[in-house]
Amino acid sequence: MRTGLQGKTALVTGASRGIGKAIAAGLAAEGADVVLSSRRQDALDEVAKELGAAYPDVRFLAKAAHVGDADAAAACVDAAVAEFGGVDVLVNNAGTNPYFGPMVDIEPAAAAKTVQVNQFAIVQWTNLAWHRSMKERGGSIINIASVGGLVTEHGIGYYNATKSAVIHISRQFAMELAPKVRVNAIAPGLVKTALARALWENNEEQIGAYMPLGRIGVPEDIANAAVFLAGDTASWMTGQTMVVDGGATVRPSIA
Repeated sequence: MRTGLQGKTALVTGASRGIGKAIAAGLAAEGADVVLSSRRQDALDEVAKELGAAYPDVRFLAKAAHVGDADAAAACVDAAVAEFGGVDVLVNNAGTNPYFGPMVDIEPAAAAKTVQVNQFAIVQWTNLAWHRSMKERGGSIINIASVGGLVTEHGIGYYNATKSAVIHISRQFAMELAPKVRVNAIAPGLVKTALARALWENNEEQIGAYMPLGRIGVPEDIANAAVFLAGDTASWMTGQTMVVDGGATVRPSIA
């Protein structure tokens, strides 16, 4: 199927590694110019160099921005519009989890940081992309949630609460921004990323055996879903959450 992404412009937050980097590569492979954003300019420059070599016909712009900083977010979106004329695809991927433990014991500072990065930043970046570009030219927004937003888990309850909010935020924006902009979410299961390292590093084989599909995820699994949602292949799809979890959430609760 044709995605129609060639010549479009995509902006990906949290693009210096893991899922964000894989999504940026997947969109570039379809011919989209890509704005790479994360906190560290040096890391972004390395990714831009690497992807530029792999996709020489695609333009890349590396623009550092802390996802929760309103001024930095505005500067990044403005740079995308100035460089490429607008934003056609926004991928709100950046996330954080500063606390591991019972939700009943989380400190206010850790809770506030988790909400700022995982939840409100999506509202902020969507606002910017809409008013500076998508209100006129349309587009597609993809928000990275988590299967944790659909279930309960030990240790990452508050992180999961913010990801549950991402799912509803995506539905709300899908209603508000239609028909110009489609808004969907992806809910990854356990993926081999640095952010999730504590959850898989010491027992990857055991966890993989637990999965119906026999392995934990890799960033490219999520990138493939993002490319589908970004392009014309999903032109009649909005307000939905695509679960990509190796089948973990369909396992019976009792063996």
